[in-house]
Amino acid sequence: MVVMKIIEKYGLLRVQMAYNKEHVKMLKKIGGGKWDPGARVWNFPLGKKQDLETLQGEIVTVSAYDEAVKLLKNHLKQKGYSPKTIKSYTGHLDRFLTYSKGEVDKASINEYLLYLLEEKQSSHSYANQSINAIKAYLRLVNKSEDFTVPYIPRPKKEHKLPKVMSKEEVKKVIDATHNTKHKTMLMLAYSCGLRVSETASMQLKNIDSSRMVVMVEQGKGRKDRMVSLSDKMLQQLRQYYREYKPVKWLFEGSDRSRYISTRTVQTVFNNSVKAVGIEKKLSFHSLRHSYATHMLEAGVDLRFIQELLGHRSSKTTEIYTHVSVQSLGKIANPLDQL
Repeated sequence: MVVMKIIEKYGLLRVQMAYNKEHVKMLKKIGGGKWDPGARVWNFPLGKKQDLETLQGEIVTVSAYDEAVKLLKNHLKQKGYSPKTIKSYTGHLDRFLTYSKGEVDKASINEYLLYLLEEKQSSHSYANQSINAIKAYLRLVNKSEDFTVPYIPRPKKEHKLPKVMSKEEVKKVIDATHNTKHKTMLMLAYSCGLRVSETASMQLKNIDSSRMVVMVEQGKGRKDRMVSLSDKMLQQLRQYYREYKPVKWLFEGSDRSRYISTRTVQTVFNNSVKAVGIEKKLSFHSLRHSYATHMLEAGVDLRFIQELLGHRSSKTTEIYTHVSVQSLGKIANPLDQL
């Protein structure tokens, strides 16, 4: 594991870590770094932050605005936000304050948003999330949930269709995954419509073979839900259990007291997709999208699919009607009528 502390100071990223020959090689491979023997740190340009964050392991980021970030983090914890949302919001705030050098006003916010959209080519969704984080911080420092945040024009929401695989493609990806543990992860995600975090953190106790259901605890939005457990999935789980004998977490990490990282789960999926040569731009979430679409094409009611996916609004689930080929196949193409 690479354990680093990254300090943004004097326009540089100062990386502190215990000496390890292999870890030093990894830093050198990133490029642009320079060892400072006096301070015993590696100095990298600010532009290398994302490259450093791709290194596996625990990364502790400290900036000149650490107190502000810590203040927001504690506030969000008290409000019951999920660890993933807290990490996202505090990261956005830290990046904004670093860019604006601590200034938090309408001009600096608008300048930062233009920087994200024009220079960084960030998505509209990413920019909107930055606005949410900045607004949460402004309300906090002004000690009022009703504090009127200066008007910030938001980028239009992008309407993108989910990336869906055919049943044949899902089967190819699963069949190309030869490791029993990895195959079981992909099968469970597809057969239950799970998010990557829900797959990684699944516990043994949540597999109820007597009722043939899987309990998904505290999914997105702090919601519990139940999904069906297929016979084929149960057989695979039993085979997996005989081989790995997990104790608490269904998919244990290298440290058996913790569950596998979401990054590892995503890498498993990406490697299997690459192995079968699928050219579509897919992510692990495509398994969940495919589950919902295939259910819809099989005639399952949209409201029931909404419950299975744990969507708060039916409008979120309705997006799958746009990628289902069931209705499209019934429409006569004018070219065929010429």
